[in-house]
Amino acid sequence: MNNKTQPVRGTHDHLPEEKTHYNYILSTALKVAKVYGYQYMETPIFEFTEVFKKSLGNFSDIVSKEMYTFRDKSDEEVTLRPEGTAGIIRAIISNGLTHQMPFKAFYSGPMFRYERPQKGRLRQFHQIGIELIGTLCPEADVEVIACGHRVLEKLKIDKDSKLEINSLGNPDDRKKYKEVLLKYLKSHKNKLSIESKKKLDTNPLRILDSKDIGDIEIIENSPKINDCLEQNSKIIFDEVKKGLDSLNIKFVLNSNLVRGLDYYGHTTFEFTADKLGSQNAILAGGRYNNLMKDMGGPDLAGIGWAAGIERLMILTPLCKNENKIVSVIPVESKYNEICFKLTEDLRKNFINTDISFSGNLKKRLSYANKIKSKFAIIIGEEEANKNASIIKNLNTGEQIIVKYNEISKYLIKTL
Repeated sequence: MNNKTQPVRGTHDHLPEEKTHYNYILSTALKVAKVYGYQYMETPIFEFTEVFKKSLGNFSDIVSKEMYTFRDKSDEEVTLRPEGTAGIIRAIISNGLTHQMPFKAFYSGPMFRYERPQKGRLRQFHQIGIELIGTLCPEADVEVIACGHRVLEKLKIDKDSKLEINSLGNPDDRKKYKEVLLKYLKSHKNKLSIESKKKLDTNPLRILDSKDIGDIEIIENSPKINDCLEQNSKIIFDEVKKGLDSLNIKFVLNSNLVRGLDYYGHTTFEFTADKLGSQNAILAGGRYNNLMKDMGGPDLAGIGWAAGIERLMILTPLCKNENKIVSVIPVESKYNEICFKLTEDLRKNFINTDISFSGNLKKRLSYANKIKSKFAIIIGEEEANKNASIIKNLNTGEQIIVKYNEISKYLIKTL
């Protein structure tokens, strides 16, 4: 087969059954988010590159190595979005929504990063996420985490996941910590991986995320950011922990949790699942108090999370086929017109209806079973003369005669 007819490396086709699974996760998350007051919005899948450089930082792995950036025909530099938060913040600024605070947004869609494809990691992947803009209080952090926890609970994977939290403090805390951490890491420079050595002078906090075995051993004994937090930062973090405890949301402290994006400060968190191996984060986020200001907007704080749909699909039980399809079967072609009219009447009532175009009765019933129809509506000479049809339950084999004008009502009640 011609290689050009294969999907591009790191991309994946969502075929119908998989897309049903995908939509189940999306609709479940949206249903939960709406209960928490979040409204669904969408932003373009590409933005001016500056949107991501300002928000993610020039030295982040995403900006320096992973973005799909190109110049369009107007010679404008644009980038396929690698994450969702920056686009949401840009949209709030450019649409003049900064006076409508607090602002709660739910989003979903494809993201793009040039990474090494592996289980749970694609170059085009899909995310769901929420953003809560315009509040500094720790209760907002608790609500955002609780919303994520509820999504996992509704997907029946909360028992397979673990919540890890940390505080990155304020900018002064992080500056102090970077100095202490850098001094420690430089004393072990010769043992660090090549990638971590590159980050020493640009973004030493990112070394804490390293998956290299040698780096992990060094990190285990590294200074902890908790020791560099100012009293106010500690109080804020204590309030978050107290709030989670009050909701019976279990968590563990992970002092090395820094997240992959440079705009985070104070609360950071990850729900992880060991079943996924090294790429084990399934829903993660944190607070970004300076992001909107850094992007040219007013000084409004925010917090949010994102979850990879493909990773959730690996963990989430396949949703059961609802088996709500109805198959309309004319016994002979002369009854096609009656069946087509009936089919359209059923569809007007949002009844999922299929009609066979060819084959004898046996083949049409076989196809109805193949697509997992619950009922077959069969119309032959005897039924047509009575303005009625046979409705056969394909699960039980039971069948009844129903008048044409009663079929929709019967199916709505029975399906």
